[in-house]
Amino acid sequence: MTALLWNRATNPAALLVLAHGAGAPMDSDFMETLAQGLAENGISVVRFEFPYMQRRREDGKKRPPNPAGQLLAHFQSVVETVADPALPVWVGGKSMGGRMASMLAAQQMANIAGVAAFGYPFHPPGKPEKTRTEHLPQLLVPMLVCQGQRDPFGKPDEVSGYGLPEQVHLHWLTAGDHDFKPLKASGLDQQTLIAEAAEHTATFIRG
Repeated sequence: MTALLWNRATNPAALLVLAHGAGAPMDSDFMETLAQGLAENGISVVRFEFPYMQRRREDGKKRPPNPAGQLLAHFQSVVETVADPALPVWVGGKSMGGRMASMLAAQQMANIAGVAAFGYPFHPPGKPEKTRTEHLPQLLVPMLVCQGQRDPFGKPDEVSGYGLPEQVHLHWLTAGDHDFKPLKASGLDQQTLIAEAAEHTATFIRG
């Protein structure tokens, strides 16, 4: 079983099982800041790593993600391990992790209350016609996507044309990129945008 990283909230409203993106581990600066921000806003967070990232941690060699079926099976096993009958269990993640979370929820596991995605990879950069949204209409639970306005995996004008189902809600982060880093001219910084995403997500989950 994968090692787990916990950020426990005081009197939590829910537990969010949070997956990393394709290229960075569960303890990246982004993931640390996000998990801490969520916990400070009343959402307990548990992080884990997919098998390929666990192997990279062991031997230092970069490798591509496991096939989607393996990622989903691992994600599901983590959810089953950490589920607390006293708390709603949400799934979410950064980029690829958020996509896997939404695919897991689309399988309609009875114990998943909702999805939170941070920088959803709506399409490969430069290929807005190659969408990764075909499973979203199968969602029976609410999903929140916090997305930078400059994200090459899905900008507002592209995403607005996808006809997303009503259970998918979008929160756009001013001038942010895929890692929520804003343009300097915006007067904002990455920490501010991650904090905004954490606060908005906590409000969404409680609502």
